[in-house]
Amino acid sequence: MAIEDGPTTNEEDSGPAPGEAASQPNQDALPIVQGEHVAPDPSGRSAGGSGGFQLAVLDDLLNQARARSLWPLTFGLACCAIEMMAAGASRFDLDRFGAGVFRPSPRQADVMILAGTISRKMAPTIQALWDQMPAPKWGIAMGGCTISGGPFKYPAQYAIVEGGDELIPIDVYIPGCPPRPEALIQGILLLEEKIKAGRKFDQ
Repeated sequence: MAIEDGPTTNEEDSGPAPGEAASQPNQDALPIVQGEHVAPDPSGRSAGGSGGFQLAVLDDLLNQARARSLWPLTFGLACCAIEMMAAGASRFDLDRFGAGVFRPSPRQADVMILAGTISRKMAPTIQALWDQMPAPKWGIAMGGCTISGGPFKYPAQYAIVEGGDELIPIDVYIPGCPPRPEALIQGILLLEEKIKAGRKFDQ
């Protein structure tokens, strides 16, 4: 059988088949390139490859992990600490929100809950424990005594610290005398939202 020599065609040079439109790349999905460097994204996040996926900043991922694994210090001052214990027990189950692992050492904790009246004799110990906690760390003032001195605040009193923010930075204030366990849980959830947002509370 004789083989007929026909004109050879290059498939790469051939145009689109009849009835088919030439596919054009989507310019919006491609990163803007200036020279050899990719132009910064106006939204502040970098484009993740040619797929156009938006990659989260490392800080965002770390904040998500921190918010879901808060480790409070096992530390109580007065009657508000009873409510804090109840929040960690089985009825309210603080573990549901990732904050039920109370640590016995300040070197393993990242949340200090000031629960109760702060006496001036206790103030140096609180500051020492706070200094031993690794950063980032957060403070919660639980109860009226911790926020402003409570009923022990009166002229010329000498025994009570009139507010936990005189000793450490406070991120969440939980009013009440004493606050119920639900109030502490709400305060912890509010702290988690602020941590995930990537900023400290407004002082």
